[in-house]
Amino acid sequence: MTSSIDLAKSWIKLDPNEKTRNYVQNLIDKQDLTQLSTFFPSNGSRIGFGTAGLRSAMTPGPLGMNDLVIIQTTQGLARYCQKVLSSTDDNDHHHHHHQNRTNDTPTKLLAVVGYDHRANPELNLSSKTFALYTKLVFLQAGFDCILLDGYVATPLIPFATTMYHAACGIMVTASHNPKADAGFKVYWNDGTQIRPPIDSGIAASILEESNVTPWVDYESILKAQMKDCSDDLFGLGDTKSTIEISDAYYNAVSKSGLVIDQSDLVYPKAAPKICYTAMHGVGHPWAIKAFETFQLQPFFSVPEQQTPDYEFSTVPFPNPEEKGALDLAQTFSDEHDCDIILANDPDADRLAVAEKNKETGNWTVFTGDQIGAMLGLWIWETIKSDKPVAMCASTVSSKLLETIAKKEGFHFEDTLTGFKWIGSRANELRQVGYRTLFAYEEAIGFCCGEVVSDKDGLTAMGSMAKLANDVYSRGSSLAEHLQGIYDKYGEFVSNNGYYYCYDPTMTAKILDRIRNGNKYIDRVGDYEIDAIRDLGYPGYDSSMPDKKPVLPVSKSSPMMTIKFSNQCVVQIRASGTEPKLKYYIEMQGKPGVSRKDVEKDLEQFCRIVLNELLQPEENGLIKP
Repeated sequence: MTSSIDLAKSWIKLDPNEKTRNYVQNLIDKQDLTQLSTFFPSNGSRIGFGTAGLRSAMTPGPLGMNDLVIIQTTQGLARYCQKVLSSTDDNDHHHHHHQNRTNDTPTKLLAVVGYDHRANPELNLSSKTFALYTKLVFLQAGFDCILLDGYVATPLIPFATTMYHAACGIMVTASHNPKADAGFKVYWNDGTQIRPPIDSGIAASILEESNVTPWVDYESILKAQMKDCSDDLFGLGDTKSTIEISDAYYNAVSKSGLVIDQSDLVYPKAAPKICYTAMHGVGHPWAIKAFETFQLQPFFSVPEQQTPDYEFSTVPFPNPEEKGALDLAQTFSDEHDCDIILANDPDADRLAVAEKNKETGNWTVFTGDQIGAMLGLWIWETIKSDKPVAMCASTVSSKLLETIAKKEGFHFEDTLTGFKWIGSRANELRQVGYRTLFAYEEAIGFCCGEVVSDKDGLTAMGSMAKLANDVYSRGSSLAEHLQGIYDKYGEFVSNNGYYYCYDPTMTAKILDRIRNGNKYIDRVGDYEIDAIRDLGYPGYDSSMPDKKPVLPVSKSSPMMTIKFSNQCVVQIRASGTEPKLKYYIEMQGKPGVSRKDVEKDLEQFCRIVLNELLQPEENGLIKP
């Protein structure tokens, strides 16, 4: 154990940011041990390199997002790429636009970097500075590096990564996290978010002594660049590449099969009027261009939320799923007579959808699962494919798309939660001859067409608007259209939620009770269990001949899926990022059974099953 003061002193020696150095020095001078031990814990822990990279508050020290952490992370990442992706690949594979080389020169690895508008001016920390340091490190490591000019929507980074055959792509964004946070999101050379074992390989590389210490005086290098250049990115931004990538992206969208001609549509009432909000993020200019590419009428934009604002001044949490996040858009839509709200999260990789009921004036906010079913079916009906079609969704998403797939005759697979798993499975299916035309997760992340292998709020937005045009031209609404899907494939009613669980051993205890000494329980109350899949180590799946699950198992984040004979599926997992035990419960009604009846059955089911299965009181679970 090293004292927090000593750790803070060593930190200052390496930190290239004057403001954070002074801030920490001030804490040392005041002997503010409470603050110091928060920023520099004596057990030496540092920010975990987890789901797709880093995400944390912009603060000094090894647990925060700051210039030194970014430099250390990028040094480790660069060395890992060099170790794993030999740099003497045939020229063809790494060909990228701004270098013509003869075949006998080893090709340099390339990294692509983009950033959003997050900032903490008091400490002089921002996504932009993080991106600048990221590029300087890659150049120092002997890479070529494209730094996109200006704020970009996250999907452009995975797109550019595959377009240029880059070794990796980095998007400096905290997506929909609270305003204090920044993030560093890493894509591998296949354009999907990093997943095991790559993530732990990078994490180990970051911790190597040679990467924890900055290789050079980056602060001076950046200052010298600043002096020599008048532009915003000090000569480090690649304007030409940014335009090239943007054009190629929209071009890929227009060729994706998603952009169908709707010039012949006739509306019995009026075409739907669409309101868009960028949620104080980067989406607005990208959304305008997406609407043009999709050949759509321009949308109405919520003015207070349309320009990037790191204070997120009108929403407590810049996440379109949060309560109240769409209030301003609804008020604006009421004033401008809009029918539908499309909202991106601040980095524009997710999409929320709401619709106004013409009769009642009330707004319906659709769930991620409902949007997923509507988009999946729409894309299946719209894109005529000569190859077999596949779609994917995370296992905690609704089983409605799977039911549609069985009935319509396309291939469907579920994956672990998170787009690192969904995107990589979508890619694998393409390699064996499928066209993976749609993939989604219930947390409003959608991947439409084959433009990128990650969630993309821009293609989702264009596809949703196309679908709405089609539905409104038939004199219907999205809500009625969704009801039509339920009428045809059966009602799917879900109840997702969580308990706070501050003691991780409790989750283990709950799962062990279900395992029942490896015999596994066969009922809960009067409800009979048909099948159990346990993705905790070593793994179990009663529906497989060898009792082994197809999906990867995990010691650290186990997940349990229980299928009951009444067509109800219960899934439980511990959150990877918060002290929560999450549950996902869905009941499938038989076609013809009313939604009200399914809801009533589900309510009774949940009351009994959640209590018996989780025993919240006795296990110290706290209802939010």
